[in-house]
Amino acid sequence: MTTQTTDTFEPGDTALIDALDQLGAQIVQAREAISEVIFGQGRVIDETLITLLAGGHLLLIGVPGLGKTRLVEALGTVFGLEARRVQFTPDLMPADILGSEVLEESEMGRRSFRFIKGPVFCQLLMADEINRASPRTQSALLQAMQEHRVSVGGHYHGLPSPFHVLATQNPLEQEGTYPLPEAQLDRFFMQVDVDYPDLDSERLVLVATTGPRDENTRRVMGADALLDAQRMIRHVPVGESVVEAILKLVRAGRPETSPIEEVRNRVSWGPGPRGSQALMRAVRARAVINGRLAPSVDDVLALAHPVLRHRMALNFAARAEGVRVGEIINLLCEQIA
Repeated sequence: MTTQTTDTFEPGDTALIDALDQLGAQIVQAREAISEVIFGQGRVIDETLITLLAGGHLLLIGVPGLGKTRLVEALGTVFGLEARRVQFTPDLMPADILGSEVLEESEMGRRSFRFIKGPVFCQLLMADEINRASPRTQSALLQAMQEHRVSVGGHYHGLPSPFHVLATQNPLEQEGTYPLPEAQLDRFFMQVDVDYPDLDSERLVLVATTGPRDENTRRVMGADALLDAQRMIRHVPVGESVVEAILKLVRAGRPETSPIEEVRNRVSWGPGPRGSQALMRAVRARAVINGRLAPSVDDVLALAHPVLRHRMALNFAARAEGVRVGEIINLLCEQIA
């Protein structure tokens, strides 16, 4: 797959159809390679692949020990990306992520500043336990995630391409955690909740990880191929019914414009236009992953939860009643089902 024609595709172009078929076959191989080391998390793997194909950042939430870190490591290998890992702790500073300028003196006695790049200068940044760091450090990633560049000492420094942040987070009720600011949550393309594996999958984990270890994960695609795939995804045609479903779903989640009484009474703030954009890109990627040339309303329903759950907040009364955001999203989905 090459990048020469991805910017000139037209809807119905046979070259686009062939390229999407080829991309779908590669994604199937990538899914199989990841499944060889991550057991019983098919939904999580698919939603992670959708995020990468759409060019977004991913927030993985789950208790420790469910394979979140291993999933990110496998992604780096499968897609041939330069990956780095940062363990977020309460004493981590923004400079520990972005880098800093140091004063150097030459042999002639001349002094100058030199920028030393931080771990954010990579293609796949794993922010492990991101909510254990202070809000100041968490916000250091905002500019990098949105603009793919950082500003240090009044100078901009561009990040490599592709650039993805895959952050893991422990549930907020655990001790020593800080909730992510709303502005940063909105920069994450999806929030994927990682659950406990079922019995059969946990049996596979038990057998596979306690015997002779095989650390070799197969590489399926390279960074250039991933960039090409991300450009190609934008050419996947979307029908008017899918566009209307996305708009109806997202706008119904805003208490100011929602026709649903529960939303008006229980939601503090709803998803903005970035939520609509994320859903549009996500349904395109899901269609390709599942071997289809165009998304359907079913794709919108399937991705409503991971795309919207971190872009909505309940008011105090709803939280006191034990209402969950997932219940509200279910009501939204009923409007277009």
